[in-house]
Amino acid sequence: MAEDILALIRENVIQGRVTREDEGLEGGMEGEPAVAELTEEALARGVDARYIINDGLTAGMVVVGDKFQAKEYFIPDMLASAEAVGAAMSILEPHLSRSGMKPKGKIIVATVRGDLHDIGKNIVSILLRGAGYTVKDLGNNIDTQTIVDAVRDEEPEFLGLSALLTSTMVHMEEIIKALHENGLRQRVKVVIGGAPVSDGFAASIGADGYGADGFSAVRVVELLSSANN
Repeated sequence: MAEDILALIRENVIQGRVTREDEGLEGGMEGEPAVAELTEEALARGVDARYIINDGLTAGMVVVGDKFQAKEYFIPDMLASAEAVGAAMSILEPHLSRSGMKPKGKIIVATVRGDLHDIGKNIVSILLRGAGYTVKDLGNNIDTQTIVDAVRDEEPEFLGLSALLTSTMVHMEEIIKALHENGLRQRVKVVIGGAPVSDGFAASIGADGYGADGFSAVRVVELLSSANN
C-alpha cells in the first residue's frame, strides 16, 4: 500500500535518517531502510512523486517543525531531517516533470559577502525544495554584484539572503539598493534571515520578509507567493 511506505518515509524524516546506516535521532534503527531507500522503493512501486513529497517528506518536516518550535528538537536534529529531505529530493527531481508537478516558483539564496556561515541557508534551501520551489544556491561569501547579476539572469520570484554576523548583515541593505539601481527590485521579493537579523531590521532596509528559522522562512515565502497570485 502506498500509504504504508509514505508513513515510513514520514517517520524516517522525523528521525533524520538518510540511509540505512543511520541510527536515527532516537537510535536503534540502523540497518532498516531510511529515506533514500524508501523513496527509491516508493518510485519502484509506482507511487507518484507528488505524494512522496507531500505526504512523506513535507508531512514529516511539519512534525519536525513542531518539535523544533516546542524545543524538543534543536538545530542539529533539524539539519539531520533536512538532509534526509534533500537526499530524497535529489532522487525525485528527475521524476517531477513526468508527474506533472510544476514548481511553485524560483528562489535564489545566498550568504552575503564576508560571511562564511551556511548551515541556516542550506536548511532553508532544502525545505524550499521540499515545499515545491526551484532553488538556486549561490553559496556563501557572495558579493553584491554576483547576486544582482543572478537576479537579472535567472529572473527568480524570490531572493533569500542570509547573514550570521552583525558586521556582514549590512550588505543586505547594500544588495537591496543595488537591485533598485539596476531596475530589478520590483521583479523580486527579498526575504532575509540569520541570527542578528530581525523583523525590524528587515523593515528598515526595505526587505519583503524575515524568517527567524528555516520553517518560518518557508512560511514567509508561501505567504508572499499567495499574495502574488
